[in-house]
Amino acid sequence: MKPHKSTAETRFGMIKSRHTESFQHALNIGRMDTPIISLCEYISKTNNYYTTSSCSGRIILLDMQGNEKDKRESLFHFKKHEFVQFEEIWKSLNEKTQGTVWFKMDSFILHLGTDSLENAEKIIQSMKKAGIKRGGIMVAKEGKFLTEFQGTQTISLPVKEKNTILIEQKYLKHVVEIANQKLEKNLRQLERLEKEIKKTLK
Repeated sequence: MKPHKSTAETRFGMIKSRHTESFQHALNIGRMDTPIISLCEYISKTNNYYTTSSCSGRIILLDMQGNEKDKRESLFHFKKHEFVQFEEIWKSLNEKTQGTVWFKMDSFILHLGTDSLENAEKIIQSMKKAGIKRGGIMVAKEGKFLTEFQGTQTISLPVKEKNTILIEQKYLKHVVEIANQKLEKNLRQLERLEKEIKKTLK
């Protein structure tokens, strides 16, 4: 006779199953960032962990319709999860936009869920060993512990206001070069995180 599952175990099983299905669907339709796929695949196959959302890091042009913090009123005018060329950024910047356009390099962000405080602390342990300084436990409920952590390599500056480009080509080339360097550091840290997670989370 199988032992009766607790409410927390049942709840966790349902949550993990739902998020695992969501991950697989995103993978099947090509909506997963390539650098983070193997990490998310590993997590989905563990018994006690799941991912709710993730981003491997990206370089974007964000057309802000409202204030800089209100993502609901913004449009991705350009987005790439890999290294970029100055020419493609400049071409995109010269296309029609509406509000203030920001050039951004965003680091990876990862949300991992688990079933207990003990396992959540194992996630934090992996994070610290990988040298990640920004993260922690965001939700702590019976059968549901959610962690969030992200890299620290970022760039953010306004480059266009309505129809007026605010930045010279020479300086933008320099900014793009720095953004690519930061993205490379970001991906190396993501690789370290994957190694630590595979050592610790089962």
